[in-house]
Amino acid sequence: MHQPFADSGLHASTMKRLNLKLIPFLMLLYMVAYIDKSNISVAALQMNAELGLTARMYGIGVGLFFLTYILLEVPSSVILTRVGARRWIARIMITWGIVAAGMSLVQSANQLYGMRLLLGAAEAGFTPGIIYYLSQWYPRSDRAKAMSFFYIGAALASVIGLPLSGAFLHLDGHFGVSGWRWLFLLEGIPAVVLGIVVLRYLPETPQSTHWLQPEQKEWLSRTIAAEQATSPISHHAAWQTAFRSRQVWLLSLFWLLQAFGTIGITLFLPLIVKSVSGQASFTVSVLSALPFLFACIFMYLNGTHSDRKRERSWHLGVPLMLAGALLALAVATSNPWLAYALLVVAVGLNWAATPVFWATTTEYLSGAAAAASIALINSIANIAGLGLPPVMGWIKDATQSYDYALLMVSAALLLGGVLGLYLARAPRPLPPETADLKVSQAG
Repeated sequence: MHQPFADSGLHASTMKRLNLKLIPFLMLLYMVAYIDKSNISVAALQMNAELGLTARMYGIGVGLFFLTYILLEVPSSVILTRVGARRWIARIMITWGIVAAGMSLVQSANQLYGMRLLLGAAEAGFTPGIIYYLSQWYPRSDRAKAMSFFYIGAALASVIGLPLSGAFLHLDGHFGVSGWRWLFLLEGIPAVVLGIVVLRYLPETPQSTHWLQPEQKEWLSRTIAAEQATSPISHHAAWQTAFRSRQVWLLSLFWLLQAFGTIGITLFLPLIVKSVSGQASFTVSVLSALPFLFACIFMYLNGTHSDRKRERSWHLGVPLMLAGALLALAVATSNPWLAYALLVVAVGLNWAATPVFWATTTEYLSGAAAAASIALINSIANIAGLGLPPVMGWIKDATQSYDYALLMVSAALLLGGVLGLYLARAPRPLPPETADLKVSQAG
């Protein structure tokens, strides 16, 4: 029979060690990944003119990343469960870093298309792999908060990466090389270096760590195993189970609608801000970073509050509905700075649902089926990345405005918010052991 107060102390001390040892490193990895995936949005401020790209051609280049990413997401995630997270995540990072740096060599639209296809193939499986990895380390009672920290890495990538990318544009002409080429080269190298570090640093399981005490390892392994035993889709289910689950497909639809905001707005944000503000490139990159600072704050608050209240539904649906409404208001107003302010908050709220979504998803799944399901959900969502940028570019070319494109995104977010309320309307209670820990902590 377990002693609640002893387990409570182990819970707190173990989570403190995980938050110190795992989260900062995983945040750094995701930050680098997100910069390499989205820095094309800043490079476009110079690259489009040099390569003679229209908004539609740029949109195609952005979208092609997601074609190979979608096709290889599930296979890559299944391989990760078989060869281990450490080796597979290192492989992903090293190959995408090489391709990301190679983007500096493109000379035409077709070469850009080819490199974006290669980048998508190289990076496939990274995000679902990390989400699956976190689900093997964090109990459900702490998972939304952990997910919020991980995704804060992505938001910080924009807070830090957009101004940094803008600064790299100022290297234009050094050694006869364009600024956007320096951007791709200098931001691709860190992924290769960190991929090598992953091989030495990232532990596979709690039992393989040297920084957890024996009693912490035993408690964590026991807690995770007990929770996986209560998952609706068993830890021992085959990975193909993901494709037969109605809940997985509904989760995929929600994540697809949410991705209209994270993908559609993010990849066009510098161009949207420039059209609204008319500022110079570096100022645009700084203004484009501010929404992601709000995203960091909102994700942490929403994820932490969801864990504390043990409630998922409202924390999942309401932020997305508010984001859609504010985005529509941003289009409707004639004041450019009010439109920018509304856009800032809308982006932050859109991201706020992210940690709660993955906490909800990993509570439903475990084992190889979880890895495949997370990859499937992420793949479906990235259909927005494949189709939305060309459509947004076409709308901009046809109307000389992003207004109709943003209204389309707004409608998707509103619909996604309603679906989120339905998906998590009756969250399953935490296992008795974990619930006891939370009660004893509160006491």
